[in-house]
Amino acid sequence: MAVNLVNVENVSKVYGTRALLDGVSLGVSEGDRIGVVGRNGDGKTTLIRMLARLEEADTGRVTHSGGLRIGVLTQHDSLDPAATVRHEVIGDMADHEWAGDAKVRDVLTGLFGGLDLPGFPKGLDTVIGPLSGGERRRIALAKLLIEEQDLIVLDEPTNHLDVEGIAWLAGHLRERRSALVCVTHDRWFLDQVCTRMWDVQRGTVYEYEGGYSDYVFARAERERIAATEETKRQNLVRKELAWLRRGAPARTSKPRFRVEAANELIRDVPPPRDSSELMKFASTRLGKTVFDLEDVTVQAGPKVLLEHVTWQLGPGDRIGLVGVNGAGKTSLLRALAEAARTEGEAQPVAGRIRVGKTVRLAYLSQEVAELDPAWRVLQAVQQVRERVDLGKGREMTAGQLCETFGFNKEKQWTPVGDLSGGERRRLQLLRLLMDEPNVLFLDEPTNDLDIETLTQLEDLLDGWPGSMIVISHDRFFVERTTDRVFALLGDGTLRMLPRGIDEYLERRRRMEEAAAAQVPAPAPRTGPDAPERSAADLRAAKKELQRIERQLDKVSEKEAKLHTAIAEHATDFAKVAELDAELRELAGQREELELRWLELAEDA
Repeated sequence: MAVNLVNVENVSKVYGTRALLDGVSLGVSEGDRIGVVGRNGDGKTTLIRMLARLEEADTGRVTHSGGLRIGVLTQHDSLDPAATVRHEVIGDMADHEWAGDAKVRDVLTGLFGGLDLPGFPKGLDTVIGPLSGGERRRIALAKLLIEEQDLIVLDEPTNHLDVEGIAWLAGHLRERRSALVCVTHDRWFLDQVCTRMWDVQRGTVYEYEGGYSDYVFARAERERIAATEETKRQNLVRKELAWLRRGAPARTSKPRFRVEAANELIRDVPPPRDSSELMKFASTRLGKTVFDLEDVTVQAGPKVLLEHVTWQLGPGDRIGLVGVNGAGKTSLLRALAEAARTEGEAQPVAGRIRVGKTVRLAYLSQEVAELDPAWRVLQAVQQVRERVDLGKGREMTAGQLCETFGFNKEKQWTPVGDLSGGERRRLQLLRLLMDEPNVLFLDEPTNDLDIETLTQLEDLLDGWPGSMIVISHDRFFVERTTDRVFALLGDGTLRMLPRGIDEYLERRRRMEEAAAAQVPAPAPRTGPDAPERSAADLRAAKKELQRIERQLDKVSEKEAKLHTAIAEHATDFAKVAELDAELRELAGQREELELRWLELAEDA
């Protein structure tokens, strides 16, 4: 029988006149991996802080088992700014000790990309003070994971991690023997790691078995039977469940009879998006040209991020953009946005960006735009416009859209200066959508948004008729809202990935294995017997590199055309099978070309 580690008995917590938690009783046992979800402000962080005894309850009690070893990652670290990374993470361990510890090596490689901490100016001897918030957070997480605990409590652990870092963390936590309680809005992460869910709603905590997908089904079932929630919310949950069931059945761990029950529940739910109808509508709003890139090079200061990129964003395209940090995702969006703002006058250092004449761009950057703190929420939205056309005959007033994004009638009169970071992010999104753009750039739109708000945003985007590029480390959001995924792999190229983020992770893994397998070259010999590569050999290698790059571009263009053809012949299964075979053949050609490119790049 599993040993009880933490017991929460009849706990209540009140802030001002609002009861965040009201008579909550819960327990955490050995082996539990619990995900905590709920709207921002409903008490998720308060619950786990009381669980860890970082905050006192007003009533009730929290008891820990004797000798409980607990590790907590809060949203604000307590690292010493004068200390080095080595001091905080490794402590007093000698180099031969920590380098010989498989767990330490795994954590450093998984969170920082290598034992020498590439990206930090002095590696492990870098002083913490000048580092960014994201770098400090990774240090705090590494420090926690290297230690041994019976229970780990994590508050938004995926913040500031890229797709690879999140995938590594999920695998690491699955292998650990420690119990886990985790607050996160990353639904893919919840599905990969958690076996139980706590849903914090209006002072009460509802418990569910399974990961996020199972929770969606159970919640939809509970709300259907109880009929206590409004129809709109039930429909949103059923819609998300429909998407989950149509995607990968392996997401859920429920037995067959539960899967059949889920299928019956969503029998009359249509697909989230009618892609062909949206494409037609987008074409009428945008024409044929949205953004055309011809042989474009993008730089950030002296660093070349993308080189000789030829690519097209067409009407109705929904693109997910993934890549390693610093590969140029945000820089690419900024270059496109600047070209649109200046009507094609501002161009990158090389190549040309053509912008469609009817493009009306809305760009959600990672920085939250500052608004007058004295404005009320509704006033800030009405400053843009009073009503908005969301496509497919859906029209909303500013007040209705505010309610959709979680600002009830009372909250709509709150001064902007009193909003939390997550609420400001929601308001920023609202104002963008009220301006009726036909092209959306969303750079990390999920930052600070709770799962319920994300679900509502996805529902709005389902019927939004325009072109869209999404940069996000939230894998679930990318897969849910976009139709194709492109990657910046850090080699100056933009690649389409037919199999999406799974393919991206595979490619990154192969690149890392290839880099690790390279043996450092011996120091060059001097003297008459020293082997030398002639200038002619070097020129030939560089020419072949350029030839392969051109071939890779052509393969990308062919892949894009095949995907368009597959979409056009979606109901002709024989034709789709034929096109899919061509697509697989192109993928094989691409892999051969990439391997040859890597071989030549080492020698050139």
